[in-house]
Amino acid sequence: MPLTAAVLRRTPCISITLCRWFCEESVRMTLLEIFLIGIGLSMDAFAVAICKGLAMPDKVHKRSAFLIALYFGVFQAVMPTLGWLLGSQFAHYVTRFAPWIAFVLLAWIGGNMIRGGGDDSEDGESCSVDPTKGRKLLILAVATSIDALAVGLSFSLLNINVWGPSTLIGVVCAVITALGLLAGKGLAHADI
Repeated sequence: MPLTAAVLRRTPCISITLCRWFCEESVRMTLLEIFLIGIGLSMDAFAVAICKGLAMPDKVHKRSAFLIALYFGVFQAVMPTLGWLLGSQFAHYVTRFAPWIAFVLLAWIGGNMIRGGGDDSEDGESCSVDPTKGRKLLILAVATSIDALAVGLSFSLLNINVWGPSTLIGVVCAVITALGLLAGKGLAHADI
């Protein structure tokens, strides 16, 4: 007789034992898997960092690159932890509305950029303003890390400890963001 859910339901003691065995095996994540999740979650931050690098007037300053990478890395690390803490209590609501939350935030940012003519300054100043100042960087960091909240929720549902993976995700995002800034600045100076 094949081992199916119906068979497991009829034999509760076997189902609990098998579920524990299968669940323990299925929730172990390798460092490579977590690293690849971090890369996937960092792609939107990478795109934003390229745009920030293109908008920087001179060279990429170490302080600016560090602060931008820190913002994006911290939020990419905090969101899975927050999602994990919310856990299964609010999983239905958050997973249902997470794409809409990200859409509203990104549409609002895009609308403000269109209304402001792409000006990244707070008061209509020139484009030479420091990209690490202002609330736009904070909003971009939150908007690009909403998907990490869903990853944290899935970690919670799979009973995966979130502290190590979220730290690695944050570090990967910070490094990828810094590389995006350098790539954007390199594209700005390229003769195309």
